[in-house]
Amino acid sequence: MNPAWIGLGSNLGASMRVLEAAVVGIGNLEHTQLQAVSPSYRTPPWGGVDQPDFVNAVVQVETAQTPGQLLENLLQIESELGRTRDGARWGPRVIDLDVLVYAESQLNEPDLIVPHPRLHERAFALMPLHDLSPELEVPGRASVRELLQRLDPGERDRLKVIAEWDGSGWITHQREVS
Repeated sequence: MNPAWIGLGSNLGASMRVLEAAVVGIGNLEHTQLQAVSPSYRTPPWGGVDQPDFVNAVVQVETAQTPGQLLENLLQIESELGRTRDGARWGPRVIDLDVLVYAESQLNEPDLIVPHPRLHERAFALMPLHDLSPELEVPGRASVRELLQRLDPGERDRLKVIAEWDGSGWITHQREVS
């Protein structure tokens, strides 16, 4: 079994319910055990496309699947939840599931780059990843804690925790991120 961290994001439809369904789907994957779920964050969109705010979270799993098999299964979950890939890059989406880190792997394949190639510059992925594994070494980069500290503090300050995972679903609230 290998540890992996998966980023979740949604900004169309009932985002909290979609993220909840994605967590359940990931937890039901063959040869995969859900280990932890970060709080969910309301985050401003990234990439310059005019769109609603996102809800983002990270899950940690232990899996016997290869990185490619895991990605294939995540794409299937996206499809089942209504994701189509016909919109603008970094545009609005019902669900987005990304392999952020897979064990100590560094892959650069046509359909899969691990660790995620822009993880180190995205507060919306680093904050929930930090909640789960602050000392995790992102292969080829640094620890999650160090990567987060390198970001502009304004990027971190724009994120708001809106819900905590209680083991079976989201308990919603809103608090400032410290």
